[in-house]
Amino acid sequence: MSLSSFDINNPQVQMIMILKLQKLKSEELPTLCYENLADFLDQSLWIDHQPSSLHEAANDILHVTTGDIVQFMEVKAVKDGAKAKLEDFSDMLGGNEQYDQQ
Repeated sequence: MSLSSFDINNPQVQMIMILKLQKLKSEELPTLCYENLADFLDQSLWIDHQPSSLHEAANDILHVTTGDIVQFMEVKAVKDGAKAKLEDFSDMLGGNEQYDQQ
């Protein structure tokens, strides 16, 4: 099998991801979603090195910790926030209704 066959789109890898996701959700992060884990694997853990075998992919996934994902999501939020415009945060900041109506 080629290296790219062990990415997050491989059905066997997806099954392992679902098992790990359920474990993380039941033990520590109930709001975690599949996309969070997929983003972590694709954009952090496997960005420079794709696993060369199903065994290696499974090992990588099963050793992911809550801390790994939380740290990745924190960094991602800061990067995404830096790219956003101030108007994108108006719902969090409240804003002045007078200006919102104009």
